[in-house]
Amino acid sequence: MTISGLTGTLLLAAVAFNFLSPELGGKPTKAERVAFVQTGHYRDGEFQNLQPTAVMTGGSTISTMWKFLTQTAPHADPPGPLPWQKLDSLTITQKTPDLVRVTWFGHSASLVEIAGQNLLLDPMLSIGMGPARWATPKRYNPELAIRPEQLPPIAAVLISHDHYDHLDYQTVQKIKDKVGLFCVPLGIGAHLRAWGVAPEHIREVSWGDSVRLPGLTLISTPSRHFSGRGLGNRNTTLWTSWVMQAPNKRLFYTGDGGYGTHFAAIGRQYGPFDLALVECGQYNADWAQIHMEPEQSVQAALDVRARVMLPVHWGAFTEARHPWNEPVRRALAAAAAHPDLLLTTPRLGQPVVLGNPLPQERWWEELSSKSNP
Repeated sequence: MTISGLTGTLLLAAVAFNFLSPELGGKPTKAERVAFVQTGHYRDGEFQNLQPTAVMTGGSTISTMWKFLTQTAPHADPPGPLPWQKLDSLTITQKTPDLVRVTWFGHSASLVEIAGQNLLLDPMLSIGMGPARWATPKRYNPELAIRPEQLPPIAAVLISHDHYDHLDYQTVQKIKDKVGLFCVPLGIGAHLRAWGVAPEHIREVSWGDSVRLPGLTLISTPSRHFSGRGLGNRNTTLWTSWVMQAPNKRLFYTGDGGYGTHFAAIGRQYGPFDLALVECGQYNADWAQIHMEPEQSVQAALDVRARVMLPVHWGAFTEARHPWNEPVRRALAAAAAHPDLLLTTPRLGQPVVLGNPLPQERWWEELSSKSNP
């Protein structure tokens, strides 16, 4: 297919989706858009990053898409399903008040148990992604450590931004009746309302806003990214990182985004952190300002003053032209120069419990030896 033919097909599909698919979500009201201006982060109908940021740094969106479709990196996908540990849903309901436990499901989806509360971070818990699943990356594993229906009541779902690999319509439909609050950046409430989530269960935040739960404070902090789920709505919703602050423990989640000075500012104001879940994967020179390379991910963990780094945003989908296991290999090499920072590398579904020995098995090496160098 020629580039023009491919482009035309994609545009037709996008237009049809834009009008027909419920996965697109909703649109902020005029009154909401007026209120967005008061944050100081919204201008000319779009949210803005703290520092100048180009979404594409290596050409146009169309040329970048063409390269992604036609140029595959060696070992972009693993040779088979990744090793995983099935999560016993009963153990989630059995916790001591001081337990801090983080369970990563692949990509950025994670369960955080802290201060007696269950939090879900960017719960993309579907096998396929988005409305056109024939055209989007497929999850490496045909099964997750736990199905959304098996999860216990969730005090809060924390969403970092509205891209399909972080805000999943299908997952929201399956969990919305067991979630106390959906804590989301400004504008994303419109998506949730369109999907049947009651407004009283939605809390929209700007950078610096906080949400209080019993024994726990959730704080929205800046990230360097962009947003949008369809034609004509880029940057109409905000993107964020999250601080999870209990009396004796502090956790941080970067969400998606490029490296920037905001990390050091977050570290000064809210750190140190006992553990940081840090984006580490799906990077490329063509979008260098909106996703971090692994060495930058390690530096971000150092900037926020994290004691433990859990690399996320890998281990589920191939969304960039690098080997599937390169993010964790490069992050480990970079962290080796910083003995005060520990990397934990759990299998999918393997809990990380603060105060216990950290999972540090290099499980990908055995899998990689089947086909990767």
